[in-house]
Amino acid sequence: MGRALASALAERGWRLVIDARRAESLAAVAAGLPGALAIPGDVTDPAHRAALDAAADSLDLLVNNASDLGPAPLPPLAKYPLDGLRHVYETNIVAPLALTQLLLPKLRAASGTVVNISSDAAVEGYPGWGGYGSAKAALDQISAVLAAEEPDIRVYAVDPGDMRTEMHQAAFPGEDISDRPLPESVVPALLTLLARRPASGRLRLADLAMP
Repeated sequence: MGRALASALAERGWRLVIDARRAESLAAVAAGLPGALAIPGDVTDPAHRAALDAAADSLDLLVNNASDLGPAPLPPLAKYPLDGLRHVYETNIVAPLALTQLLLPKLRAASGTVVNISSDAAVEGYPGWGGYGSAKAALDQISAVLAAEEPDIRVYAVDPGDMRTEMHQAAFPGEDISDRPLPESVVPALLTLLARRPASGRLRLADLAMP
């Protein structure tokens, strides 16, 4: 979804700073995005977050899209490895907040927008999704509190719905997920969100896409 959204924003003239853990994949994406600055790294690394901050002179939009699914196949909570859970929380909760803290002065100056990518697993009790889902639930709450504390910016926790992604496939090893929509299908709703800038809150892109 990050690649799909970045492509759409670049087509509309946005200046982008993009990152990902896999440098080769990131470089391939950046090659198709005029003017995009690609900074490979892991958002759980403070040095990488500092590099992202240094790369942005000003900031209208921060999209926290990095996620860790956790152990796969997805284990029940009774057997969930705690070190794995800590890593899920570090990636899905701590790192987005840490990056947001770092970039808040620029977001305030621009009356900018923060988009935290959530999931229906944050609000539904799916077996096996206790680690990922609880992390996204915490991210939802962080988004809500940040919105209350920072009234001059917009903060959204966005549930994009099921998509045909590498992470979703990892959650269902060996299963055919070709019936799920491609990430590009949710981009129009995301662009609508950024254009309309409604009040901060949690939203489902499927609802936003409705007439």
